[in-house]
Amino acid sequence: MQGMTHPVCTTKYSIDGIFSCLVYTGIVKRLLFVFKFQPHITDIRGVLIDLFYEGFIQSEAFYRHVSKDALIMPIPLSGAKFRSRGYNQAALLAKGVAKKTQLHFLDGLKRVKHTESQVGKDREERKRNIRGALSLQKKLEPFIQGKTVFLVDDIVTSGATLREAAGVLKHYGAKKVFGLALAHGQ
Repeated sequence: MQGMTHPVCTTKYSIDGIFSCLVYTGIVKRLLFVFKFQPHITDIRGVLIDLFYEGFIQSEAFYRHVSKDALIMPIPLSGAKFRSRGYNQAALLAKGVAKKTQLHFLDGLKRVKHTESQVGKDREERKRNIRGALSLQKKLEPFIQGKTVFLVDDIVTSGATLREAAGVLKHYGAKKVFGLALAHGQ
C-alpha cells in the first residue's frame, strides 16, 4: 500500500501496560453491542466516553504516564468493517477521551491485512490472527518518535491486538505504549 509503513515482526517489542475500566459482562456487554452494531437505536457514545474518562481519571497509575505530548491513538477497523458499520467505535472513544484529557489525537494506524473476528479464538489464535495486520502511516513516523502513546480499543480480552499495535509503534520509535480499553474480558 502506498504511504504505509510495512508491518513488522513485533515479538521483540512489548506493551508497557493495559488499563481498562469495566468488566465485559452483563449490562456492559449489552451497551457495547448496541454501540458497535445498533447505533441507530440510541446514541450512547457520550455516556460511554464519560464512563471511559471517569475510569481513567481515578487511576493514579494511568496519570503517572500522562505527559503533555502524549498521544491517543485508536485501534483501526478493517476497511470492510468500517464500510459496514460506517464508523470506528475505538476512534469515537479515543477522540472523546483525547478531548477530555486534552491529549493529542492521532489516527495513524491502518489495517493492512484482513483478519477474522477475534471472537471465540483462544490467546494463541488471536496472536496469529492479528500478526502483521497493522501498520503505521509512513508520514506519521516522526510524530510518534520518543512519545508515549495510549492505544484505545473498546474491549480487551487477550491483549493481542493492543500488543501487535504497540510493537508496530515501538518499532518506529514510540517510547512507551499503553492500552486503554473501556472493558476487559475475564
